[in-house]
Amino acid sequence: MACSIGIAAAVGPAFAREIAPAVEQAGFTALWVNDIPGHDALEVLAAVAEVTETLGLATGVLPVDRRPGEQIVARVRALDLPVDRLTLGIGSGGLRRGGLDAVRTAITRLREGADARIVVGALGPRMRRLGATAGDGVLLSWLDPEIAAAQAMEAHHADEGAHAALYVRAALELDAVPRLEAERDAYAGYPAYAANFARLGLSPADTVITPETAAARVPAYLDAADEVVLRMIIADPADSDAAARFIDRAAELALS
Repeated sequence: MACSIGIAAAVGPAFAREIAPAVEQAGFTALWVNDIPGHDALEVLAAVAEVTETLGLATGVLPVDRRPGEQIVARVRALDLPVDRLTLGIGSGGLRRGGLDAVRTAITRLREGADARIVVGALGPRMRRLGATAGDGVLLSWLDPEIAAAQAMEAHHADEGAHAALYVRAALELDAVPRLEAERDAYAGYPAYAANFARLGLSPADTVITPETAAARVPAYLDAADEVVLRMIIADPADSDAAARFIDRAAELALS
């Protein structure tokens, strides 16, 4: 199965430009960038595109409540992103009502204006089905390998061509574990994620990779989905040396 690396847009274009060649040379499928308020994942990907040739470029995810489909299309064009390498991950963001309709509309706009693969970040079954049938696939997250495999199979049953990608937060050095735990606990406190953990009977601790569990968990996750995105968690997000070590260790675990 394919394996990719994920980073946050907050690291900025310069940092992404610095590490992207190593991600490509190691043999990873893509570099995924989380879009967060105040930072532009597409701008970061434009920097990555400048220093790579074949590495996939992906967003995980663009929230359509603050970045509607037509705005995403305009930004992709303005940045001259190579759409043949681009995966646009989108999600409902903070919408409490009308999320399905908003994402469906965004998919339509993206189909009309950007010839890129579209995946939908989804927790619930209706959003996952929408991603598999109206989009090109789903982006799953905060799951253990067993539930991830079941949800990926569900997407394939909805549409046999659907792509099932899976985000997994990973800390591969001990000094990064506190940051991993902080991010895990933050997501567990968000109502939508808390409800999803409860619905699935999952402990958030069962959905991440630590230095102690990496050797067993990385292969288990790779068996669960079409593409696993190892979301890089390092002690200092701006430490390019730590990022390089993460990339090397991830390659040993996933690609060797």
